[in-house]
Amino acid sequence: MREKILIAYAIYLVLLSFITFITYWADKKKAQKGKWRIPEKTLLLMSLFGGAFGGIFAMKRVRHKTTGAHWYFTVVNVLGVLIHLAVAFCIAFIIKF
Repeated sequence: MREKILIAYAIYLVLLSFITFITYWADKKKAQKGKWRIPEKTLLLMSLFGGAFGGIFAMKRVRHKTTGAHWYFTVVNVLGVLIHLAVAFCIAFIIKF
């Protein structure tokens, strides 16, 4: 049972990270073209709720939201990674099923 929950959680994190990466990338492209942008709140919530790995990868790969004025993106993405690692640890070792 525990393994199935961990696998489902890992799939959730991978899918949301992929979607988050695509969203960050799309926002970067829109910024370059001077078009309507995706709200920062949306990007931050996607990272916090499971897409932090994709958010960090997008920040490094497409250099999105990496200036000093956007320091909170780094904080939220790192916090998201830590939260989801803690949840995975709890599922694997602490919570009894």
